[in-house]
Formats: sequence, C-alpha cells, structure tokens
Amino acid sequence: MASKVYFTREITPEKVIELYKLLGKELTGNIAVKLHSGEQGNQNFLRPDFWKPVIDHVGGTPVETNTAYGGSRGTTKRHLETLKKHGWTDYFDMELLDAEGDDIELEIPNGKVIKKNFIGRGTEKYDSMLVLAHFKGHPMGGFGGSLKQLAIGMASSYGKAYIHGAGNVDEIWSSDHDSFLASMADAAESVVRYFDGNIAYINVMKNMSVDCDCCEVAEDPCMADIGMLASTDPVAIDRACLDLVYKSDDPGRDHLLERIKSRNGEYTVECAAALGIGSLEYELIEI
Repeated sequence: MASKVYFTREITPEKVIELYKLLGKELTGNIAVKLHSGEQGNQNFLRPDFWKPVIDHVGGTPVETNTAYGGSRGTTKRHLETLKKHGWTDYFDMELLDAEGDDIELEIPNGKVIKKNFIGRGTEKYDSMLVLAHFKGHPMGGFGGSLKQLAIGMASSYGKAYIHGAGNVDEIWSSDHDSFLASMADAAESVVRYFDGNIAYINVMKNMSVDCDCCEVAEDPCMADIGMLASTDPVAIDRACLDLVYKSDDPGRDHLLERIKSRNGEYTVECAAALGIGSLEYELIEI
C-alpha cells in the first residue's frame, strides 16, 4: 500500500510544525529528536533556530552521536564544544547518546549484510523519536536523508565504524561499497524495530550540496531549494526526495544526481524497502 508523504514548497519553521501535525501521529513519552549538529566549518547544516519551534512543539530532546572519523565531533569533549559554537546549547540541553557507557547491541535477524547494530546507551531513556533530516548529497552514501539518520546518525562511534566496514571495523573505509550501503539499511531497520515504529520523519530539501553536513569543507549548494516533506515511512520519504530531484529542471540537478548515482545511493533505499521498514510506493500530498 502506498505511504503518505506530505510536501510543501515553503521552507519555514512554522511549516515544519504544520507538516508534523498533518501526520496525525502523536509521539509519546520521552521523545528523542535526531538531527545533525554540523561539522565545524560546514556552512550548509540547518541551524538550531530553524528547528527550535518543532522541537518545542513536541517537547523533545535533541540528540546526536559522536563520529567515527575524528574531526570536531569525534569525541564527547570536542562534540560538546562544537554544539556550543554552533549555537545549539543556546536553545537546548542536547544529549550525546554515546557520551558514556557501553553501547546497546541490537540484533538484526534478517539483515542483508550485518546481523547486529550498536547504538548509544543514552537511547534507553527515550520512547519515541522525531527524525529531522537535511536532504543533500554525501561523499560515500550518495545522499543523506531519513534512512541515513536512522543508521549512521543513531549509531555510536563504534557502530558507525561497524556499519561503514560492513561488519568489520578494521575496514571502515575499505569495505565493499554496496555492502556498506546495505549495512545502512540493516542498521536503520534495527532502530525502527527498537522504537516499535514510534518515529516520524521530516526531510528538508534546502542547501543541497553534493556534500554532507559532516564535511568540514563542503561544496556550496548546487541547486535551488525544493521544499520539505513529512511521513511516517522512512523509505517513502527518501524515495520521494530522490524523485523530486529527478523531476527538477534546475541546472544544478545533474551535479547532485551524479553524486547520488556514482555512489549507487538509491541502493540503500531499495534494501530498506526489502527489509519491510517502508514502501517504495507513495502518495505525494502537496500542501
């Protein structure tokens, strides 16, 4: 059955709240709000003042995880410093889910490549999650959206290395590429199952560079902003974003598509659909 994906061309904090309300899904209990805090030096990530209204609306706690590659977010100490520099701590008491304690090991019985995933111990205190994703390109994954937030975004520092290495942390940058992409889908499935589907997703198609917000030195956006989408289906929302890029007549479209295609980025979406966490069929409802 086709999943509903709500779409607006208007990109404002107020419209984010409207999209969330249209989903009709009440996130309950302690709500984690997964977002990307931005690598120091990155110019494209979405700022805290943009996200604050919807975070306040749901009463959630913004959460992040440490990276596996060093940089300004590679340790808890440096990550906290970066959060402050980027203004997040002016608005929120953010939590780094893997700041301390052992990881939570999630089993993935039907995983295509990996059979377990590692997420931060801090996740235990949350009952549901709002995923706020900045849709753009990515140097390795081809693109980043909701599925990447579920997978690499929720994984601990060790878990990120495990996914990148397709189950072997010693091959973090040298594993078979398609196995890495499928591992992201496997990891995403484990997080969806952990929260028992109590997750809502918002993708913002703004500042679309071929590079990720994790890049200290990123290319400037290559095409005009498209809009924002919301869904309860992580596969459908990412597929809809990809289709909107394909349908665009923006002169920078081909540059972004080259990044997505050259990394076989759509394979992650296909693998996630095969795992049953969402549908490639969707109804796009423009508001």
